[in-house]
Amino acid sequence: MSNSQKILFVASEAYPLIKTGGLGDVAGSLPAALKTLKQDVCIIMPAYREILQKVTGLTLISIHAEGVPETVRLLEGRFPGTSVKLLLVDSPHHFDRQGGPYLDAEGEDWTDNAERFATFAKTVSAVALNQTGLDWQPDVVHCNDWQCGLIPALLSLHPKRPATVFTIHNLAYHGYFHPDTFITLDLPKQLWGMHGLEFHGGLSFIKGGLAYADMINTVSPTYAKEIRSQALGYGLEGLLNYRAKRLTGILNGIDYKEWNPATDPHLAAPFNHRDLSGKALNKQALQQQFGLPQRANTPLFGLVGRLVEQKGIDLVLAIIPQLIAQNAQLVVLGSGDKRFQQSLLDIAAAHPYSVAVHIGYNEPLAHQIEAGADIFLMPSRFEPCGLNQIYSLRYGTVPIVRHTGGLADTVVDANEINIAAGSATGFQFETSTSDGLWTASQRAIQLYHTQPKVWQQLMVSGMKQDFSWKQSARHYLTLYEHAIQHRNDDVADMNRLAPVQAVPEWPL
Repeated sequence: MSNSQKILFVASEAYPLIKTGGLGDVAGSLPAALKTLKQDVCIIMPAYREILQKVTGLTLISIHAEGVPETVRLLEGRFPGTSVKLLLVDSPHHFDRQGGPYLDAEGEDWTDNAERFATFAKTVSAVALNQTGLDWQPDVVHCNDWQCGLIPALLSLHPKRPATVFTIHNLAYHGYFHPDTFITLDLPKQLWGMHGLEFHGGLSFIKGGLAYADMINTVSPTYAKEIRSQALGYGLEGLLNYRAKRLTGILNGIDYKEWNPATDPHLAAPFNHRDLSGKALNKQALQQQFGLPQRANTPLFGLVGRLVEQKGIDLVLAIIPQLIAQNAQLVVLGSGDKRFQQSLLDIAAAHPYSVAVHIGYNEPLAHQIEAGADIFLMPSRFEPCGLNQIYSLRYGTVPIVRHTGGLADTVVDANEINIAAGSATGFQFETSTSDGLWTASQRAIQLYHTQPKVWQQLMVSGMKQDFSWKQSARHYLTLYEHAIQHRNDDVADMNRLAPVQAVPEWPL
């Protein structure tokens, strides 16, 4: 993108203000990376209670826009640690409450989620159309996941609108509601129907983004292909195939300031790809911390993540006896399904010198496992992007991954051809079975023991990979250019259409 563009980045969460998953990481990093590329970026989010307790120096901006409740206000500030402008949609009835952004204290969806994020969408649309007194209209509105799905749909009704981009972080979450919700939310009737927001008789927020955005992307190229299949399309594969020319994949980046073994304050010793001596010290410290025998030549496996079937934790449980039989060690950090948690704890109790488990999340410990392990397990059944395998690469911890989504796009399998070419960085397996995972693990253990020079080559190749946000941000600038061009073409096509079709009556 040759010139600076005005970008309104819309998200329902952003680290460090509030985070439940990968979207929070992206929203906390990508706008700042775009800012370093001389773009005029503004983040807009709901004003959750947790955010209002963290952000200081907010300025109140009134809203008088059609379709936005009078109780809604805009607050303006700066996103922490950056020079990026922050706008907060302050609707106390919807967002000033105890609990998470999507779930209540009992872990159930907020019963008014449709109303909450419809109010958010209407407010964002008013900002995007320069109807809120800010004297600033974006060239591109970048929306993320179902919570923002109504925005491209609402903006599509305005000829002088910004271009829209919709990013899918996980297609498994639709934002699906009862059909009557469409009426109670007072959404424009033009948006209903099989080509609009209707999905199997109900209202789908995510479909608004998929059907109406000028460009759609996922957080890895392989996941962009996978969601066009019946297996991972969740019923939306037909629409995604229809819009395939507008669909692409851009890998998430990681923050190399936060994840850098040369400067990481959580580690026992620093190291880098030129001097790996500190890696052994971190392994020793990790073994000592968990009461594992401090054996330098024992392959130490690490796993950090959610203990759920999507992440393949059942496959890991199935191969632990074989890992123990091979005199390997395993350290696990995570939480999730209680039966998986208990199974891991039982195994650790029975084999305290081979398996160590920490249930919950601990940021310093996550860094220490990435630095101290030799091999990282990430056998996900599907993975839109994944971050831990990228952290592992930077920390010289060779990942074992299933060939899916972002895992397939970031890890180069250590087959003979790739080893000879010097491009191998880890191990991949195809089928989502314990046999597939064990075969890959055997390959890793054998290479670790028999070819130490090749193993070091894997480590160094992985550590040299560049998955920085600056790289990803450049790809997003190209995506924005495409969105603007498609917007211009679509508006021109709309102007040529006559007569205008009658709006169908509700219900259809």
